[in-house]
Amino acid sequence: MNDVAVSAGSIGSTSRTSLRKVLGGALIVAGTGIGAGMFSLPVVSSGMWFSVSIVVLVLAWFCCYSSALYLLEVNLHYKEGASFDTLAGKTIGKSGRLINGASVAFVCYILTYAYISGGSSIISHSMESLAGIAVESHLASLIFAAGLSIFVIIGPKAVDRITTAMVAGMVITFLSFTGGLVGNAQHETLFPVLPMSESLPFVMTALPFMMVSFGFHNCVPSLVKYMGGKESRPLRNAILFGSLLALVIYVLWQISIMGNLSREAFGGVLASGGNIGALIRALEQSGISVHLSSALQLFSQLAVATSFVGVSLGLFDYLADLFGFSDDMPGRLKTSALTFIPPTLLGVFIPDGFITAIGFAGLGATIFCVIGPVMMVRQTRRQGLSGSSFRVSGGNARLWLVLGFGVVVMLLEVLNMLKLLPVFTG
Repeated sequence: MNDVAVSAGSIGSTSRTSLRKVLGGALIVAGTGIGAGMFSLPVVSSGMWFSVSIVVLVLAWFCCYSSALYLLEVNLHYKEGASFDTLAGKTIGKSGRLINGASVAFVCYILTYAYISGGSSIISHSMESLAGIAVESHLASLIFAAGLSIFVIIGPKAVDRITTAMVAGMVITFLSFTGGLVGNAQHETLFPVLPMSESLPFVMTALPFMMVSFGFHNCVPSLVKYMGGKESRPLRNAILFGSLLALVIYVLWQISIMGNLSREAFGGVLASGGNIGALIRALEQSGISVHLSSALQLFSQLAVATSFVGVSLGLFDYLADLFGFSDDMPGRLKTSALTFIPPTLLGVFIPDGFITAIGFAGLGATIFCVIGPVMMVRQTRRQGLSGSSFRVSGGNARLWLVLGFGVVVMLLEVLNMLKLLPVFTG
C-alpha cells in the first residue's frame, strides 16, 4: 500500500510539474507574439472591419500555428538547444541559412525602428495631453531610443528586471481599459451595414500584418530547451495554448477599439500614418473616460517599450555573435552602435512610419516564420531522420496550405510596397 501511495504521489508530482511547464511555455509563446504590433491591427482592419478581420485573424493563427508545429517537428530531430540558425543550416543548406539569417536581422531592425516610431508618438501625445508640452517627433524618438537602449547595453539582467516590471504593468492596465472598452462597445459600430464587395478588397492589405501578429517562431527552439525531453505532447500544448491566448487577446483588442471607434473615424488615424498616438487621440475624441484613456496610454507605453527591449536585445545578441564582438563594455558599445544608431536615425527622420514598418516586417517574417519551417520539415522528412516520432498531422494538404499562405503574404506585401493594393482612407 505504501509503495502504491508513493507511486501515486510521484505521478501527481510529475503531472503538476508538466502542467507548470506547459503553462510557462504557453506564456513564453504568447509573450513573444503579443507586442506593440497589436496596435496596427485595428488600423489595418479598418477597411474590411470587424467581422471579416476576425475570420482573417483565425486563418493567420491557424497557418502560423501549423508552421510552428513544423518547426517543432524539425527541432525534435536534433539535440536540445539547437538554434533556429542551426536547424536552417542542417536542413536547407548554406544558402537557405543565409536567407533565413538575413530575414531575421531585417525583421529585427525594421521592428526596432517601428517601435521607436510608435514610442515617440506616444511620448509626444502624452506630454501634450498631460502636461501641455509639445515635443517634436524627432526629439521624442531620441528620448525613447536612448532611454531604453541603456538597459540592453547594461546586459540581460537589467533587461530581465525592467521587462518583468513592464509586463506586470501591461497585464494590469490591459485588464483595466479592456474591461471598460468592451463594456462600452456598440453593436451597431461593430456590425455596420457593410457590403462584402466593399470590405473584401482590403483583406489583401491587412493579411501581412495579421501574420506578423503571430510571429512567435523564434522562441520554439528555446521552448524545446526550456521544457526539456523529446516528448512532443507538452510542447504541442504549449504552442497551441500560447497561440490561442494571443488570438483571444487580439479579438478582445479588436472589440475594444472597433466597438468604440467608427469605421469613418479611422480616416484621421490613417492620415497620420496610423501611428499609436493618433489612434489614442481618436479614441479620446470619441468620448472614452479619462480613466480609460490614462490606462490605455500607460498600456501602450509599456507595450511598445517591452517590444522594443525584447526585439533590440535579440538583434544585439545576433550582431555580437555575427561580428565576434566581445562581451566587455567596449565590445558592447560597438554592438550597441550597430544595433541602435540605424533605426534611431530612421525614427528621427521618418517619425510616422509605424504601420509601414510593420508591413515591411511582414515580408521578412514570412520567410522564417512560415516558408522556412515548411521547407525545413519537407527536407527533414526526405532525409528520414529518426530523432523523433512526432509528425504534424494533415499530410501534404496542410503543408501546401501553409506554404501557399506564406507565398500569398509575401506577394501581397510586395504589391503593397509598390502601391498596387486598395487603400482605405476612411
